[in-house]
Amino acid sequence: MMLNRRHIRVKVMQTLYAFKGGESDDFIKDQKFLQFSINNMYNLYLLLLALLIEVQKRAESDLLKKQNKHLATKEDKDPNKKFVNNQLLQLLKNNAALKNQFETFKITHWNLDNEYVDIIFKAIVASDLYKDYMQTKTSDFKEDKDFIVDVFKEIIAPNDKLYDYMEDKNLTWLDDLPTVNTTILKLLRKVKPASNENHFTPILYKDADDKQFALDLFKKTLLNKTALNKEIEDKTQNWDAERIANVDYVLLQMAICEFQYFSSIPVKVTINEYLEIAKEYSTPKSSIFINGILDKLVKEYNANGKLNKIGRGLM
Repeated sequence: MMLNRRHIRVKVMQTLYAFKGGESDDFIKDQKFLQFSINNMYNLYLLLLALLIEVQKRAESDLLKKQNKHLATKEDKDPNKKFVNNQLLQLLKNNAALKNQFETFKITHWNLDNEYVDIIFKAIVASDLYKDYMQTKTSDFKEDKDFIVDVFKEIIAPNDKLYDYMEDKNLTWLDDLPTVNTTILKLLRKVKPASNENHFTPILYKDADDKQFALDLFKKTLLNKTALNKEIEDKTQNWDAERIANVDYVLLQMAICEFQYFSSIPVKVTINEYLEIAKEYSTPKSSIFINGILDKLVKEYNANGKLNKIGRGLM
């Protein structure tokens, strides 16, 4: 599975942050956007795997061109086919489950934007990684796999032009990139010649609960906005409301919503998750500010018996 709960919370935060209406407004459109932006992460995953396959095809056509050159050299006629025959790339190229997903999700981007295939192919060929790899003509699966893992990690994932391309194609993809890249690396590292056909088509959500969690958190935070804001205002009276970062406001609303309406999520988990998200998406002081407010609220809820957490170790 690709999505963890933190990533789901980030998606909900972004959708709430962009939502301009009030509690009584119709938010079906925003709910659809939330689901779309989560599902779209899978498209990004497929797009990057398709890129690996296209690079292999590009290498293949390059060899053919050289072999058919009018003045082909000895090396052109008998080239080193190690990269073209890379067993992991061949495995990806011939994976029926993956082909099926490319068709279902219409992953045809690289036909139109093939200059990016070119950019990555040239970057690989120019690298020391490639020079070392091509010093021999044959290899085993492990060497082929290690090479592709390194290529992905050191050449594809950090490529600036590819990053700009993703940003142009879809704004929400930039937040997905770290998770998607990690997923791809994990799957590349774990693959074996006899791996299951579905090895490269992971599920997006761990289970139905996680899928439901995304929608519930979004809806419950929106529908209880006034009450949640009142809780925040009570605890931030000596703060200038104008100076509280908008993202912090949304994160506080979501965290308090989890305290009040998600009885199976431990308080500690909620606090840690939102502090981590604040560190990444808000101002340098946000996590300290959020921690202070949530801490005060939890103490107060405990004193009033307002925390209805079920199960052990939920405090």
